[in-house]
Amino acid sequence: MSAQSPTQESPTVRRLWITAAVLVMVLFLLMPLAAVFLEALRRGWEVFFTSLDDPYALSAIKLTLIAAAVAVPLNTLFGISAAWLITKFRFRGRSFLVALIDLPFAVSPVIAGLVWVLLFGKKFLW
Repeated sequence: MSAQSPTQESPTVRRLWITAAVLVMVLFLLMPLAAVFLEALRRGWEVFFTSLDDPYALSAIKLTLIAAAVAVPLNTLFGISAAWLITKFRFRGRSFLVALIDLPFAVSPVIAGLVWVLLFGKKFLW
Protein backbone atom coordinates (compact mmCIF):
# COMPACT_ATOMS: atom_id res chain seq x y z
CA MET A 1 0.00 0.00 0.00
CA SER A 2 1.59 3.27 -1.12
CA ALA A 3 1.28 6.60 0.67
CA GLN A 4 -1.17 8.87 -1.08
CA SER A 5 -0.98 12.66 -1.23
CA PRO A 6 -3.72 14.41 0.80
CA THR A 7 -4.65 16.34 -2.35
CA GLN A 8 -5.02 15.16 -5.91
CA GLU A 9 -3.74 18.37 -7.49
CA SER A 10 -0.42 18.47 -9.22
CA PRO A 11 2.44 20.44 -7.65
CA THR A 12 1.97 23.13 -10.32
CA VAL A 13 -1.69 23.66 -9.37
CA ARG A 14 -0.77 23.80 -5.68
CA ARG A 15 1.91 26.41 -6.40
CA LEU A 16 -0.59 28.45 -8.40
CA TRP A 17 -3.09 28.40 -5.52
CA ILE A 18 -0.40 29.37 -3.01
CA THR A 19 0.72 32.20 -5.30
CA ALA A 20 -2.87 33.40 -5.64
CA ALA A 21 -3.33 33.34 -1.86
CA VAL A 22 -0.14 35.33 -1.32
CA LEU A 23 -1.20 37.87 -3.94
CA VAL A 24 -4.59 38.30 -2.26
CA MET A 25 -2.85 38.77 1.09
CA VAL A 26 -0.58 41.41 -0.43
CA LEU A 27 -3.51 43.12 -2.10
CA PHE A 28 -5.79 43.25 0.95
CA LEU A 29 -3.28 43.54 3.79
CA LEU A 30 0.01 45.00 2.72
CA MET A 31 -1.18 47.55 0.15
CA PRO A 32 -3.50 49.40 2.58
CA LEU A 33 -0.76 49.31 5.20
CA ALA A 34 1.70 50.76 2.71
CA ALA A 35 -0.85 53.44 1.76
CA VAL A 36 -1.19 54.46 5.42
CA PHE A 37 2.57 54.78 5.83
CA LEU A 38 2.99 56.63 2.55
CA GLU A 39 0.29 59.12 3.52
CA ALA A 40 1.79 59.57 6.99
CA LEU A 41 5.23 60.19 5.52
CA ARG A 42 4.10 62.21 2.49
CA ARG A 43 5.57 65.47 3.85
CA GLY A 44 8.72 63.84 5.20
CA TRP A 45 10.05 62.25 8.34
CA GLU A 46 10.49 65.58 10.12
CA VAL A 47 6.78 66.42 9.90
CA PHE A 48 5.92 62.87 10.97
CA PHE A 49 8.10 63.04 14.09
CA THR A 50 6.95 66.59 14.85
CA SER A 51 3.33 65.45 14.76
CA LEU A 52 4.15 62.85 17.40
CA ASP A 53 4.82 65.71 19.85
CA ASP A 54 1.21 66.85 19.53
CA PRO A 55 -0.70 66.14 22.78
CA TYR A 56 -3.68 64.80 20.81
CA ALA A 57 -1.45 62.36 18.92
CA LEU A 58 0.20 61.18 22.13
CA SER A 59 -3.21 60.76 23.74
CA ALA A 60 -4.46 58.74 20.77
CA ILE A 61 -1.38 56.52 20.81
CA LYS A 62 -1.68 55.99 24.56
CA LEU A 63 -5.38 55.13 24.26
CA THR A 64 -4.66 52.69 21.43
CA LEU A 65 -1.95 50.91 23.42
CA ILE A 66 -4.11 50.71 26.54
CA ALA A 67 -7.07 49.38 24.56
CA ALA A 68 -4.88 46.76 22.90
CA ALA A 69 -3.29 45.78 26.23
CA VAL A 70 -6.76 45.20 27.70
CA ALA A 71 -8.50 43.73 24.64
CA VAL A 72 -5.94 41.12 23.61
CA PRO A 73 -5.79 39.21 26.93
CA LEU A 74 -9.56 39.46 27.42
CA ASN A 75 -10.28 38.28 23.88
CA THR A 76 -7.84 35.41 24.33
CA LEU A 77 -9.40 34.34 27.63
CA PHE A 78 -13.01 34.61 26.51
CA GLY A 79 -12.29 33.22 23.04
CA ILE A 80 -10.64 30.07 24.36
CA SER A 81 -13.39 29.69 27.00
CA ALA A 82 -16.18 30.09 24.45
CA ALA A 83 -14.51 27.68 22.01
CA TRP A 84 -14.12 25.10 24.76
CA LEU A 85 -17.73 25.49 25.89
CA ILE A 86 -19.14 25.31 22.37
CA THR A 87 -17.17 22.23 21.38
CA LYS A 88 -17.41 20.22 24.60
CA PHE A 89 -20.91 20.91 25.93
CA ARG A 90 -24.54 21.18 24.83
CA PHE A 91 -26.27 23.86 26.89
CA ARG A 92 -29.15 26.30 26.78
CA GLY A 93 -28.05 29.46 25.00
CA ARG A 94 -25.36 27.70 22.96
CA SER A 95 -26.86 28.82 19.64
CA PHE A 96 -27.10 32.39 20.96
CA LEU A 97 -23.42 32.29 21.91
CA VAL A 98 -22.48 31.00 18.44
CA ALA A 99 -24.62 33.73 16.83
CA LEU A 100 -22.96 36.36 19.03
CA ILE A 101 -19.52 35.12 17.96
CA ASP A 102 -20.55 35.11 14.28
CA LEU A 103 -22.06 38.61 14.42
CA PRO A 104 -18.83 40.53 13.63
CA PHE A 105 -18.45 38.48 10.44
CA ALA A 106 -21.93 39.47 9.30
CA VAL A 107 -21.89 43.17 10.23
CA SER A 108 -19.47 45.49 8.47
CA PRO A 109 -16.92 47.10 10.82
CA VAL A 110 -17.82 50.46 9.29
CA ILE A 111 -21.47 50.04 10.28
CA ALA A 112 -20.48 48.84 13.75
CA GLY A 113 -18.21 51.89 14.16
CA LEU A 114 -21.02 54.18 13.05
CA VAL A 115 -23.31 52.64 15.65
CA TRP A 116 -20.73 53.28 18.38
CA VAL A 117 -20.25 56.89 17.24
CA LEU A 118 -24.00 57.45 17.21
CA LEU A 119 -24.40 55.87 20.63
CA PHE A 120 -21.47 57.50 22.39
CA GLY A 121 -20.62 60.55 20.26
CA LYS A 122 -20.30 64.02 21.81
CA LYS A 123 -23.49 65.32 20.20
CA PHE A 124 -25.64 62.45 21.41
CA LEU A 125 -27.89 63.53 24.26
CA TRP A 126 -29.26 61.04 26.74
